[in-house]
Amino acid sequence: MTRIFVHGLGQTPQSWQQTLNCMPEEPSYCPDLSKLIDGQTAADYPALYASFCAWCDRLPGPQDLCGLSLGAVLALHRAISFPQKVRSLALIGAQFEMPGMLLGVQSAIFHLMPQKAFSGMGFSKQSVIALTRSMRRLSLREGIPKLACPALILCGEKDHINQRAAQQLKKQLPSAKYVLIPNAGHEVNLDAPQALATELMHFYRSCSQ
Repeated sequence: MTRIFVHGLGQTPQSWQQTLNCMPEEPSYCPDLSKLIDGQTAADYPALYASFCAWCDRLPGPQDLCGLSLGAVLALHRAISFPQKVRSLALIGAQFEMPGMLLGVQSAIFHLMPQKAFSGMGFSKQSVIALTRSMRRLSLREGIPKLACPALILCGEKDHINQRAAQQLKKQLPSAKYVLIPNAGHEVNLDAPQALATELMHFYRSCSQ
C-alpha cells in the first residue's frame, strides 16, 4: 500500500520525519508542494492541485492519503475527485470550506511581510499570496457526502481555529473517527509526532482488516 503524507503551508516534507520515525517502515512518500509549482506562472491553488494529482498518479495505488492544513485540503479534494484511487483519508487541521475573511486578512499580512520572511516556507512570497487569494472561494462541501473510503479526522487540542471545521466534517462523515491530539496546536506532526503516529497506525491497521 502506498502512503502519502502532504505537508501544510509553511512546512516542508521533512516536517513529517518525526512522525514517520515513530511508525513501522512502509513505502511512504512526502511531496514537496513548493517544487510542484516551480516555474509555473500561476502558482495558485488550481495549479497546485493539478500538479499534486499528476504527482500522485505516478505512484502505485490505491493510496492512503494523510494531509495537514493545506495538505489536508489537497488530500480531501483528490479523494472526492478520484475515489477509486484513494483507499483511506487522514485529515489533520482540515478546512473543507475556506474561511474567506481569514484568508483575506492573511493575504494582507503577507503583502506587508518582507521577502526573506518566506525563505523557510518553501514557497515564495508571491506564491503564498497567490495561493491564499485563490482559495478564498474554494468549497469541497458538496463532495464530502460522496466519500466512501475510511476516514480519520484529527485536530490539535490547542488548534481552536480548526476544531469547529473538524467537528462539522465529522458530522458529514458519520463513519469517520474524530480524534483530538492532546497538547498539540495546528502543526500536530511537529507538536505531537508520537501521538499522531499512534493514531495513524491504529487507523491503518483497521483499514487492512
